[in-house]
Amino acid sequence: MKRLMQTETPEMTRFIRYYEHDGMLRAYANRAMFLAMLFGVITLGALGFAIHVGIQPPTVIRVNEKGEATVVGRDVPRDRAISQLAMALSMQASSNPNTANTFAATVTSMDLEGRAIVRGFLEHYLAYTPDSAARNLAEALNMMTANLRTYAIGKLRDEDTIGKIRANHIISDFRIRSIELAKPSSLSYIIFGVKEVHHLKNGSEFTDRIVARYDVRLVEDERSEFNPSGLLVAEYSERQMLGERKTGLLQDSELDP
Repeated sequence: MKRLMQTETPEMTRFIRYYEHDGMLRAYANRAMFLAMLFGVITLGALGFAIHVGIQPPTVIRVNEKGEATVVGRDVPRDRAISQLAMALSMQASSNPNTANTFAATVTSMDLEGRAIVRGFLEHYLAYTPDSAARNLAEALNMMTANLRTYAIGKLRDEDTIGKIRANHIISDFRIRSIELAKPSSLSYIIFGVKEVHHLKNGSEFTDRIVARYDVRLVEDERSEFNPSGLLVAEYSERQMLGERKTGLLQDSELDP
Protein backbone atom coordinates (compact mmCIF):
# COMPACT_ATOMS: atom_id res chain seq x y z
CA MET A 1 0.00 0.00 0.00
CA LYS A 2 2.76 2.40 0.90
CA ARG A 3 4.55 1.61 -2.34
CA LEU A 4 1.37 2.31 -4.35
CA MET A 5 0.87 5.77 -2.76
CA GLN A 6 4.43 6.75 -3.46
CA THR A 7 4.04 5.83 -7.15
CA GLU A 8 0.73 7.71 -7.54
CA THR A 9 1.98 10.94 -5.91
CA PRO A 10 3.99 13.18 -8.28
CA GLU A 11 7.60 13.36 -7.42
CA MET A 12 7.58 17.24 -7.42
CA THR A 13 4.76 17.31 -4.92
CA ARG A 14 6.54 15.01 -2.57
CA PHE A 15 9.52 17.37 -2.40
CA ILE A 16 7.57 20.77 -2.09
CA ARG A 17 6.87 21.89 1.44
CA TYR A 18 3.40 23.19 2.21
CA TYR A 19 4.47 26.71 3.23
CA GLU A 20 6.30 27.25 -0.07
CA HIS A 21 3.18 26.37 -1.99
CA ASP A 22 1.11 28.75 0.20
CA GLY A 23 3.61 31.56 -0.40
CA MET A 24 3.32 31.24 -4.14
CA LEU A 25 -0.46 31.38 -3.90
CA ARG A 26 -0.27 34.54 -1.81
CA ALA A 27 2.16 36.16 -4.28
CA TYR A 28 -0.20 35.42 -7.17
CA ALA A 29 -3.10 36.85 -5.14
CA ASN A 30 -1.20 40.05 -4.33
CA ARG A 31 -0.21 40.49 -7.95
CA ALA A 32 -3.80 40.05 -9.08
CA MET A 33 -5.01 42.53 -6.44
CA PHE A 34 -2.45 45.16 -7.59
CA LEU A 35 -3.45 44.76 -11.23
CA ALA A 36 -7.12 44.98 -10.31
CA MET A 37 -6.58 48.25 -8.38
CA LEU A 38 -4.46 49.69 -11.22
CA PHE A 39 -7.08 48.91 -13.85
CA GLY A 40 -9.77 50.30 -11.55
CA VAL A 41 -7.96 53.64 -11.26
CA ILE A 42 -7.50 53.76 -15.05
CA THR A 43 -11.19 53.01 -15.54
CA LEU A 44 -12.26 55.76 -13.13
CA GLY A 45 -9.95 58.26 -14.86
CA ALA A 46 -11.35 57.36 -18.27
CA LEU A 47 -14.90 57.65 -16.91
CA GLY A 48 -14.15 61.13 -15.44
CA PHE A 49 -12.60 62.33 -18.70
CA ALA A 50 -15.63 61.07 -20.64
CA ILE A 51 -17.98 62.94 -18.27
CA HIS A 52 -15.88 66.14 -18.60
CA VAL A 53 -15.96 65.93 -22.40
CA GLY A 54 -19.66 65.17 -22.35
CA ILE A 55 -20.60 68.29 -20.35
CA GLN A 56 -18.55 70.66 -22.56
CA PRO A 57 -20.60 72.80 -24.97
CA PRO A 58 -20.40 71.79 -28.59
CA THR A 59 -17.87 73.55 -30.80
CA VAL A 60 -19.59 75.90 -33.24
CA ILE A 61 -17.65 77.28 -36.19
CA ARG A 62 -18.96 80.41 -37.85
CA VAL A 63 -18.03 81.26 -41.44
CA ASN A 64 -18.59 84.87 -42.52
CA GLU A 65 -19.25 86.19 -45.99
CA LYS A 66 -15.49 86.51 -46.63
CA GLY A 67 -14.91 82.82 -45.97
CA GLU A 68 -13.15 83.39 -42.63
CA ALA A 69 -13.91 80.73 -40.03
CA THR A 70 -14.00 81.55 -36.32
CA VAL A 71 -14.85 79.42 -33.31
CA VAL A 72 -17.86 80.80 -31.46
CA GLY A 73 -17.27 81.20 -27.73
CA ARG A 74 -13.45 81.08 -27.89
CA ASP A 75 -11.57 83.48 -25.63
CA VAL A 76 -10.37 86.53 -27.53
CA PRO A 77 -7.73 89.13 -26.58
CA ARG A 78 -8.86 92.11 -24.53
CA ASP A 79 -8.23 94.65 -27.31
CA ARG A 80 -10.22 92.60 -29.80
CA ALA A 81 -13.01 92.11 -27.27
CA ILE A 82 -13.17 95.88 -26.70
CA SER A 83 -13.30 96.56 -30.43
CA GLN A 84 -16.05 93.96 -30.84
CA LEU A 85 -17.95 95.54 -27.95
CA ALA A 86 -17.62 98.99 -29.51
CA MET A 87 -18.83 97.60 -32.83
CA ALA A 88 -21.77 95.91 -31.14
CA LEU A 89 -22.65 99.12 -29.30
CA SER A 90 -22.49 101.14 -32.50
CA MET A 91 -24.68 98.61 -34.34
CA GLN A 92 -27.14 98.49 -31.47
CA ALA A 93 -27.12 102.26 -31.18
CA SER A 94 -28.18 102.57 -34.81
CA SER A 95 -31.20 100.39 -34.13
CA ASN A 96 -31.90 101.52 -30.56
CA PRO A 97 -31.62 105.27 -29.87
CA ASN A 98 -31.87 104.71 -26.11
CA THR A 99 -28.59 102.74 -26.07
CA ALA A 100 -26.85 105.46 -28.06
CA ASN A 101 -28.10 108.10 -25.64
CA THR A 102 -26.89 106.07 -22.64
CA PHE A 103 -23.43 105.56 -24.16
CA ALA A 104 -23.15 109.23 -25.07
CA ALA A 105 -24.28 110.24 -21.59
CA THR A 106 -21.55 108.07 -20.01
CA VAL A 107 -18.83 109.63 -22.17
CA THR A 108 -20.17 113.12 -21.49
CA SER A 109 -20.28 112.48 -17.74
CA MET A 110 -16.63 111.33 -17.70
CA ASP A 111 -15.58 114.37 -19.74
CA LEU A 112 -17.44 116.73 -17.41
CA GLU A 113 -15.81 115.15 -14.35
CA GLY A 114 -12.41 115.44 -16.01
CA ARG A 115 -12.93 119.11 -16.85
CA ALA A 116 -14.07 119.80 -13.27
CA ILE A 117 -10.95 118.12 -11.83
CA VAL A 118 -8.67 120.05 -14.21
CA ARG A 119 -10.36 123.35 -13.40
CA GLY A 120 -10.21 122.79 -9.64
CA PHE A 121 -6.57 121.69 -9.79
CA LEU A 122 -5.38 124.71 -11.79
CA GLU A 123 -7.37 127.19 -9.71
CA HIS A 124 -5.78 125.82 -6.53
CA TYR A 125 -2.28 125.46 -7.95
CA LEU A 126 -2.03 128.78 -9.81
CA ALA A 127 -4.28 131.16 -7.87
CA TYR A 128 -3.28 132.17 -4.33
CA THR A 129 -2.48 134.94 -1.89
CA PRO A 130 0.21 135.02 0.82
CA ASP A 131 -2.35 133.79 3.36
CA SER A 132 -3.93 131.09 1.19
CA ALA A 133 -0.83 129.82 -0.63
CA ALA A 134 -0.10 126.92 1.72
CA ARG A 135 -3.73 125.78 1.80
CA ASN A 136 -4.26 126.07 -1.96
CA LEU A 137 -1.05 124.25 -2.81
CA ALA A 138 -1.92 121.50 -0.33
CA GLU A 139 -5.31 121.07 -2.01
CA ALA A 140 -3.62 120.84 -5.41
CA LEU A 141 -1.07 118.31 -4.15
CA ASN A 142 -3.84 116.10 -2.79
CA MET A 143 -5.29 115.91 -6.32
CA MET A 144 -2.05 114.45 -7.74
CA THR A 145 -0.82 110.90 -7.99
CA ALA A 146 1.76 109.78 -5.42
CA ASN A 147 4.81 110.05 -7.70
CA LEU A 148 3.81 113.46 -9.11
CA ARG A 149 3.06 114.69 -5.58
CA THR A 150 6.49 113.63 -4.38
CA TYR A 151 8.15 115.43 -7.30
CA ALA A 152 6.09 118.60 -6.79
CA ILE A 153 6.75 118.72 -3.03
CA GLY A 154 10.49 118.38 -3.64
CA LYS A 155 10.42 121.19 -6.19
CA LEU A 156 8.39 123.49 -3.92
CA ARG A 157 10.79 122.78 -1.06
CA ASP A 158 13.93 123.35 -3.12
CA GLU A 159 12.65 126.62 -4.60
CA ASP A 160 11.13 127.78 -1.27
CA THR A 161 7.98 128.75 -3.15
CA ILE A 162 5.78 129.48 -0.13
CA GLY A 163 8.54 131.49 1.55
CA LYS A 164 8.98 133.66 -1.57
CA ILE A 165 5.22 134.18 -1.90
CA ARG A 166 4.99 135.46 1.68
CA ALA A 167 8.22 137.47 1.54
CA ASN A 168 7.33 139.28 -1.70
CA HIS A 169 3.58 139.46 -0.96
CA ILE A 170 2.78 137.70 -4.22
CA ILE A 171 -0.84 137.54 -5.33
CA SER A 172 -1.67 135.35 -8.29
CA ASP A 173 -4.97 135.55 -10.20
CA PHE A 174 -5.75 132.88 -12.75
CA ARG A 175 -8.55 132.50 -15.25
CA ILE A 176 -9.14 129.69 -17.71
CA ARG A 177 -9.93 130.64 -21.29
CA SER A 178 -10.62 127.18 -22.69
CA ILE A 179 -10.35 123.48 -21.84
CA GLU A 180 -10.04 121.00 -24.70
CA LEU A 181 -9.47 117.28 -24.93
CA ALA A 182 -6.12 116.38 -26.48
CA LYS A 183 -7.64 113.17 -27.88
CA PRO A 184 -11.31 112.21 -28.09
CA SER A 185 -10.94 109.00 -26.04
CA SER A 186 -8.32 110.10 -23.52
CA LEU A 187 -8.12 112.00 -20.25
CA SER A 188 -5.47 114.43 -21.49
CA TYR A 189 -6.54 118.08 -21.61
CA ILE A 190 -5.09 121.21 -23.17
CA ILE A 191 -5.91 124.37 -21.24
CA PHE A 192 -5.30 127.97 -22.22
CA GLY A 193 -5.33 130.44 -19.38
CA VAL A 194 -4.20 133.88 -18.26
CA LYS A 195 -2.25 134.34 -15.03
CA GLU A 196 -1.71 137.76 -13.49
CA VAL A 197 0.92 137.90 -10.76
CA HIS A 198 1.29 140.94 -8.46
CA HIS A 199 4.44 141.14 -6.32
CA LEU A 200 6.58 143.69 -4.49
CA LYS A 201 10.26 144.26 -5.19
CA ASN A 202 12.30 147.00 -3.49
CA GLY A 203 9.10 148.75 -2.47
CA SER A 204 7.68 148.77 -6.01
CA GLU A 205 4.77 146.70 -7.25
CA PHE A 206 5.15 144.73 -10.45
CA THR A 207 2.46 142.90 -12.40
CA ASP A 208 3.28 140.02 -14.71
CA ARG A 209 0.53 139.05 -17.11
CA ILE A 210 1.18 135.65 -18.67
CA VAL A 211 -0.82 133.80 -21.30
CA ALA A 212 0.17 130.14 -21.19
CA ARG A 213 -0.80 126.69 -22.32
CA TYR A 214 -1.19 123.98 -19.69
CA ASP A 215 -1.18 120.25 -20.40
CA VAL A 216 -2.84 118.05 -17.78
CA ARG A 217 -3.28 114.29 -17.97
CA LEU A 218 -5.63 112.48 -15.62
CA VAL A 219 -5.75 108.84 -14.56
CA GLU A 220 -8.60 106.85 -13.07
CA ASP A 221 -8.33 105.66 -9.47
CA GLU A 222 -10.71 103.92 -7.10
CA ARG A 223 -13.61 106.13 -6.08
CA SER A 224 -13.84 107.04 -2.41
CA GLU A 225 -15.47 109.59 -0.14
CA PHE A 226 -12.31 111.69 -0.37
CA ASN A 227 -12.10 111.37 -4.17
CA PRO A 228 -15.64 110.71 -5.45
CA SER A 229 -14.69 111.26 -9.08
CA GLY A 230 -11.88 108.71 -8.95
CA LEU A 231 -9.61 110.95 -11.08
CA LEU A 232 -6.08 112.10 -10.23
CA VAL A 233 -3.60 114.38 -11.97
CA ALA A 234 -0.75 112.25 -13.36
CA GLU A 235 1.09 114.82 -15.52
CA TYR A 236 1.25 118.62 -15.54
CA SER A 237 3.25 121.00 -17.69
CA GLU A 238 3.15 124.72 -18.46
CA ARG A 239 4.33 126.58 -21.55
CA GLN A 240 4.30 130.37 -21.71
CA MET A 241 2.93 131.84 -24.94
CA LEU A 242 2.72 135.60 -24.21
CA GLY A 243 3.87 137.71 -21.31
CA GLU A 244 4.26 141.32 -20.28
CA ARG A 245 5.15 143.31 -17.17
CA LYS A 246 3.49 146.50 -16.01
CA THR A 247 4.82 149.09 -13.55
CA GLY A 248 3.52 152.49 -12.52
CA LEU A 249 0.91 154.17 -10.40
CA LEU A 250 -2.13 152.97 -12.35
CA GLN A 251 -2.36 149.23 -12.93
CA ASP A 252 -5.18 146.93 -13.92
CA SER A 253 -5.79 144.45 -11.16
CA GLU A 254 -8.46 142.44 -12.98
CA LEU A 255 -8.03 140.07 -15.87
CA ASP A 256 -9.70 140.79 -19.15
CA PRO A 257 -13.17 139.23 -19.43
